[in-house]
Amino acid sequence: MLEHLTTEQRNPASDQIDSMNSLEIVQLMNAEDAKIAGAVEKEAATIATAIDLVSEAFLQGGRLIYMGAGTSGRLGVLDASECPPTFNSPPELVVGLIAGGEAALTNAIEGAEDHTESAVSDLQQLDFGKDDVLVGIATSGRTPYVIAGLKYARDQGAQTIALTCNQENQLSEVAALTICPVVGPEVVTGSTRLKAGTATKMVLNMLTTGAMVRVGKTYGNLMVDLRATNQKLVDRSIRILMAFTDLAREEAATVLHQCDGKLKTAIVHVKRNVSPEAADVLLTQAEGHLRRVLEERP
Repeated sequence: MLEHLTTEQRNPASDQIDSMNSLEIVQLMNAEDAKIAGAVEKEAATIATAIDLVSEAFLQGGRLIYMGAGTSGRLGVLDASECPPTFNSPPELVVGLIAGGEAALTNAIEGAEDHTESAVSDLQQLDFGKDDVLVGIATSGRTPYVIAGLKYARDQGAQTIALTCNQENQLSEVAALTICPVVGPEVVTGSTRLKAGTATKMVLNMLTTGAMVRVGKTYGNLMVDLRATNQKLVDRSIRILMAFTDLAREEAATVLHQCDGKLKTAIVHVKRNVSPEAADVLLTQAEGHLRRVLEERP
C-alpha cells in the first residue's frame, strides 16, 4: 500500500540531492516548500468548517483533542501546548495525544502507531465524550492508532476531523470531515517531517487560532486574553493596555496587577470606568468578547 502514497513517491527534483552543494540543497528545499501554501489554500473551505466545529464545541463546554503518531503526534502536542500561554485557555481545552505517550515526544517508540487499543484507552483516560472534537492527524492517512481513535470518537457521537496529506487515505472512511493538503513527494523520500509536516503545522495553527478568535480570545489581532506567565508576556500585556488607554507604563503595570494580570479585565476596567469585578461581569455577559463590551453603550 505504501508505495502508492503520494508522500512515499520519489521526487525527481531531488534525485541528485547528494551531489548538490549546500546552497543548491537550500534552494531546492525552498522551491519545494513554496508549494505548501497553495496546497493548504485548496483546503480553505474545509478548514473553515473545522474551525466552526471546534469553536461551537468550545462554546458548548467541549474540547479539542489531537491524536497522532510520530511527527504528526508531536505537532498536535506542540499546538495544544501553545494555546494556554497564547490565549489564556485552560490546559484541558486543547489536548494532544501521541502514540506511545510522553516518551514518544523525544524518542521513536517502535510499533506505537500500530497499537489500536492504546488509542481507545488514551481517549477514555481523558473521559472523551460527544461534546468533544477529535482531530486525527496522519500524513500517510493510514495510521492504525489514529483510525482507531476516530472510530471510537465517532461511536461516542463526537465530531471527527481527519488531517492527512494523501488523497487516497483510510482516515476519510471514518472521519466526518477530512482536511487533505496534498504537498507532493518529499525532498527526502518518505520524510514527512518536511513538506507534509509543515502543511500539518499550518493547518493546526489555523484550527486553534481561528477557533480562539471566534470565541473572543482576541481583539482585532491583539492577544488580549493571553496569560502573562513570563516577563515577555507581562511586557506585551502592559504595552497592549497602554495602546487601548492613555495610561503611562507604570500606571498600566499597576492596573494590570490590580486586575490579577487579566488583560481584558484591565482594559474594560479602564475604558468603561468600572471596578475589576464589574468588568469581569460585563465580559461574562458578552461571552468573553472584548469588542462587544467596548462597543456597547455604557
